[in-house]
Amino acid sequence: MSRIPSTVPPEGAQIPARHPKAPMPGTKIPSHYGHCFGCGDLHPTGLHLVAHAGDGQNLNAVFTVTENHQGAPGLAHGGLLSLAFDEALGKLMWLIRSPAVTGRLETDFLLPVPIGTELHISAQITGQVSRKVYCSAEGRLGSADGPVAVRAAALFIVVPMKHFLEQAPKEFIEHVTAHPELLAFVDPEFDINP
Repeated sequence: MSRIPSTVPPEGAQIPARHPKAPMPGTKIPSHYGHCFGCGDLHPTGLHLVAHAGDGQNLNAVFTVTENHQGAPGLAHGGLLSLAFDEALGKLMWLIRSPAVTGRLETDFLLPVPIGTELHISAQITGQVSRKVYCSAEGRLGSADGPVAVRAAALFIVVPMKHFLEQAPKEFIEHVTAHPELLAFVDPEFDINP
């Protein structure tokens, strides 16, 4: 049986430096792909999560729970809430400009999240060791000061950009080559070597 990786940074983990080309504090963090279910503007039933860079290794994100996101009648589906946190935590990688994949995500549900509710997520990087980036977040109902409904912690693994591009179908690569605005994270200056 293999060891389950922790989402808690080990002793000696450092908070990584904010990249000089990271989005400026207060600015919207771009969608990495227009059709992304989590943050893409072009997905018809997606979360449409919008995140803004904080002043450090942190961000604030918001999404509105719609009828497309419900599990039990009138309530957000737990899996889609986990997706929102995966998306918000993953957007932290824009601040260090390192492409990464989710290695582990832990989500704690504290309160039900009704449809029609805005969920306000605050997320931060809590440490990095080599290619492992540790993050945490909490989601509040209705406002940034509302009651905490969800908490999450994650471990992301920095990977080369080719990891994403090699998985994509040929037709996808041809399409985004013709429409680069759909794939904002393929920035020729993006640091791709961990």
